Amino acid sequence: MLMSEPVHAVLFDFSGTLMRAESAERWVAAVLTEAGVGLSEEEIRSWALRLEGAGGLPGGHAPGHIPDRLRAVWDRRDLDPEAHRAAYTGLIMYAGWPWPELADALHRRSTQPQAWALYPDTLHTLTTLAERGIRTAVISNIGWDPRPVLAAHALAGYFDDVLLSYEEGRCKPDPVLFTTACARLAVHPRHTLMVGDNRRADGGAEAVGIRTFYVDPLPVQDRPDGFAPMLGEALRAGGVG
Repeated sequence: MLMSEPVHAVLFDFSGTLMRAESAERWVAAVLTEAGVGLSEEEIRSWALRLEGAGGLPGGHAPGHIPDRLRAVWDRRDLDPEAHRAAYTGLIMYAGWPWPELADALHRRSTQPQAWALYPDTLHTLTTLAERGIRTAVISNIGWDPRPVLAAHALAGYFDDVLLSYEEGRCKPDPVLFTTACARLAVHPRHTLMVGDNRRADGGAEAVGIRTFYVDPLPVQDRPDGFAPMLGEALRAGGVG
């Protein structure tokens, strides 16, 4: 069904929506290479699978099990940078990682621009929205600042605001995050769209009357045009801009 309300703003999730974290294999290889640890490709692949399976890669698979000793920091990982670091390095070590001095290096790597890639249609989507005068913001559950990553990939100038859970003191699906975003953009929720990859978290927008579109957090090469349905509908909506 086409939207009847004009679209004045679009809110975007960060990880798995605008950008995707590098593969676990590349993540592990980069840190081990920089540290001078020589492993075969098979060994690197094995460790990558083991760490991602344990949930140690931010932006990767969610952990299947959280050890009791990590539960408190895991629950606060998107509200406190130190809890974020402790949660993910704890999961790395829980997976049996034999280089404890490199656990922090793995975590740091996951927050660096070189560890992230744009989805193929991200830039086109943001450029098109900007040309139509549609405001945009990032709204993310995250325990570190992705602004340098956005800037390094030439995206920062497209966003009118960035709302991060650890700065706002609350996580999606809390409706206050979505109403705050609309207030900062000076738009009404019914004239706003939310685009994300998590139906529970991003679906919180629906509670305040924001229509929500979902994309799959696939590897970048497997999702060439994930924004197309949202963008097409936004531009077809009566009175866009």
